[in-house]
Amino acid sequence: MLTDGHIDRSIGALRRISMLLAGLFCTATLAGLSTTGDKPRGKMLAAARHSSYNDPALVQYGKELVTHTATYLGPRGKVARLSNGMNCQNCHLDAGTKFWGNNYRAVAATYPKFRERSGSVENVVKRVNDCIERSLNGKALDSNSREMKAFVAYIISVGQDVPKGDLPKGTGIWPLPYLDRAASPALGKRLYKQKCVTCHGATGQGVVAPDGTEYTYPPLWGSKSYNQGAGLFRISRLAGYIKTNMPLGASWETPLLSNDEAWDIAAYIESMPRPTKDLRHDWPNLAGKPIDHPFGPYTDPFPEEQHKYGPFAPIKKWQDQHKASR
Repeated sequence: MLTDGHIDRSIGALRRISMLLAGLFCTATLAGLSTTGDKPRGKMLAAARHSSYNDPALVQYGKELVTHTATYLGPRGKVARLSNGMNCQNCHLDAGTKFWGNNYRAVAATYPKFRERSGSVENVVKRVNDCIERSLNGKALDSNSREMKAFVAYIISVGQDVPKGDLPKGTGIWPLPYLDRAASPALGKRLYKQKCVTCHGATGQGVVAPDGTEYTYPPLWGSKSYNQGAGLFRISRLAGYIKTNMPLGASWETPLLSNDEAWDIAAYIESMPRPTKDLRHDWPNLAGKPIDHPFGPYTDPFPEEQHKYGPFAPIKKWQDQHKASR
């Protein structure tokens, strides 16, 4: 017998499928991707990228915006004043190209796509504005502006050789294995003083560049840092990012911190104050909320504190056991 719960879940699944299909055809233009034609998808996609964004000047401007976002869009921006003074490159290292440095390699191949956070199909324009509103604690950029077109053109160019649907190794952030304990802000504070203060300051304020328009080393908390809606406010994301990129000089091949140290430093940073954001409309499907999202409600019985710092294994075990009923 079909219960109301079965019907609700079926309707929800059909809704997500219909949105995904609509997005593939209706939002592809904004993302600079084509979904029609008789060519094999990989070749067709490459041709679409070049036909839509084959403008070297626009791509170069996009790279400049990623590298020096605040110069153009920060508190003293030349084009607009809509962000907190951080640059996209502060989170997407080497202009979004570094291996496991939160790079853009998979964007062209995977967008448009359905994202659980919004409960909708998103294109690259939406994703860029999400970063501006969350990681840069700013206001959305006009989707028709030259700056938005340049952002999209550059980001797509980074992954223009990636076949549709592929996820290249080293893209995004390294998924650091969970600890068997909660990450410790107290331990992280001591480690921060030893390993992070030189660049990010004792109060997490970062280092402002000599011209005063942007940060050489970004603030990690406080009013000028990313807000609570940013992806890096999830501790697993920040810990993975720290592990393969911090302190300065670290990489995937030559990490400078242990896994435990990366988790504990992340816990300390996430425990500090930062701008808030209205998240009431995020994660409309609670079953799709990440295990380390620090704000409830949840489908499981574990408290916010555990979702923020861990241990995560008991939460994952509970969720796996109850997947059939969700």
